[in-house]
Amino acid sequence: MKASTFVYPWDINGDPEAPGRIAALGVRQVTLAAAYHSTRALTPRHPRHRIVTAEHAAVLYPMDERWDGRELRPYAAGDWAPGDAYGEAAAAIADAGLDVHTWVVLAHNSRMGAEHPDTSVVNAYGDRYPWAPCIAQPDTRAYLIDLAAEAAVRPGARGTELESLGWYGLQHLHAHDKTGGVGLGDAGQYLMSLCFCLDCRTGYGEQGLDADELAAAVRTALEPVWQGAPSDGGWTAIEKLLGETNATATRAWRDDTARTLQEAAVRAVRAAAPDGFQVLLHADPVSYHCGANAGVDPEHILSVADGVVVPCAGGPGLLTPFVEQGGVERGSAVVAANFTVVSGMGGSPATLTADLARAREFGASEIRLYHAGLASDGDLEAVRSALTGS
Repeated sequence: MKASTFVYPWDINGDPEAPGRIAALGVRQVTLAAAYHSTRALTPRHPRHRIVTAEHAAVLYPMDERWDGRELRPYAAGDWAPGDAYGEAAAAIADAGLDVHTWVVLAHNSRMGAEHPDTSVVNAYGDRYPWAPCIAQPDTRAYLIDLAAEAAVRPGARGTELESLGWYGLQHLHAHDKTGGVGLGDAGQYLMSLCFCLDCRTGYGEQGLDADELAAAVRTALEPVWQGAPSDGGWTAIEKLLGETNATATRAWRDDTARTLQEAAVRAVRAAAPDGFQVLLHADPVSYHCGANAGVDPEHILSVADGVVVPCAGGPGLLTPFVEQGGVERGSAVVAANFTVVSGMGGSPATLTADLARAREFGASEIRLYHAGLASDGDLEAVRSALTGS
């Protein structure tokens, strides 16, 4: 199976040995960040630094004139990725004989939420989530679509992987996160991720709901959760807490909003890209889930994009809905299993050989490895052994 590893430009630039070290792992491709959120990242082998602090979400290349005069526009990176950091890293990776695909983070931007608070998701209590742009707002959608097209189609890239192209909600590591005191479960996460900005309130009205009554119903449904009652049980639990009519209508609004954004973003990328350019989405097969792996309907998304990148840290089970709906069994889509290989971040590189075999059994056509820049030397040796069989 074709394998690719995720990398940041700062893992490559200034370290002339990095491209060859990555190629020696046995991967054929690097998925290189072109637009990324704020982070503090370890660089355990870099000759000039050990920690890189990306202070805010930014594009890692010089943006073009499409953004001139627009209120919502990407932010340039600071000294953690100056100039065309992406382009410099991509050239070095290509010189090592590896394909380069872009890695583009979209609806996840704390700085935009801080500077333009009206763009953020608003929960039923009136709290704003500055890290989570509301994808129902027309200006935000236009920003995300243009960012997808610009950041995805960088010179020399053969494809892209679009992350967080959908709803973002409460579940997000933000600063020194202190939100784990109450176990929200699947149902509680959904209720706390419902947005009540002006556009979403209008959208609920189009589904026959009164937004004020819906917000009150959400708050009422969450009271037992705050008192410690379990809220697991998936969609059935959500219907029980919120009422079947309310739950169905909110999901219809959110599913349609996410689908149309995904369709528009992929169209924009294809319009800007050369022939044969591959477009994948980081995806979760449960459409009401929020986060970096956007909740999608498998059949729909595989009719839109060339495939998906699926989180498999908890096992390969999430691959099945995509394989069954047009995946590798029909030869019409890429289904890439994504494994964390950084031991310190909960990954298991020591079991990667067995994990790859299981992913293949479940129908994966490709592998993604998170993350060659963050992993220790020992982790990388385990990856090399698993991929090369030596």
